[in-house]
Amino acid sequence: MANRNTPFGAFNYLVEFDGGEILGGFSDVSGIGSEIKVAEYRNGNEKENHTRKVAGIHTAGDITGKRGIINSKALFDWIKAARINGPDAQKTMKITLLDEAQRPVQSWLLRGVIPMKYTGPTLAGKGGGDVAMEEVVFSAEAFEIQA
Repeated sequence: MANRNTPFGAFNYLVEFDGGEILGGFSDVSGIGSEIKVAEYRNGNEKENHTRKVAGIHTAGDITGKRGIINSKALFDWIKAARINGPDAQKTMKITLLDEAQRPVQSWLLRGVIPMKYTGPTLAGKGGGDVAMEEVVFSAEAFEIQA
C-alpha cells in the first residue's frame, strides 16, 4: 500500500461475527482496546530505592455497539444462548476499518465474545424523526490487531 499522510475516517467499517455473520449495522462501535496490568517489584538488595515494573496479565476491553432497531431476532437469540449455554455461546468478533474505496485497512479481532449487557431504546411519544436505538456491550477474552 502506498504511503498515506491523512488518517482514515472513523465512519466506514464492518462488524462481523464468526467469520461473516452480520447482526445488523452498528452506527457506533467503541471501547476497542487492550490493557496490560503491571506488577511493581523491588529487589531487597538494590542500592537504589525504586521499583521495577513487570508486565502481567492482559485484558481486552469491553466493546459497545449501538444500532437502530431492525426486524431481526439474531442478536436476541445470541443473548438467550449466552444466558443458557454460557461459554458455549462465545463468538469471534471482527471489526474492520475500510478506506474510501471500501478496502480493508486494519482489523481488530476479538475472541471469546459474548453479549454482557443490553440496553433498549428510549421511547418517547413526542414525535419527530428519532431512530429507536439499542446498545449492546460485548465482553471479549482476547484481542489482537490485524493489519
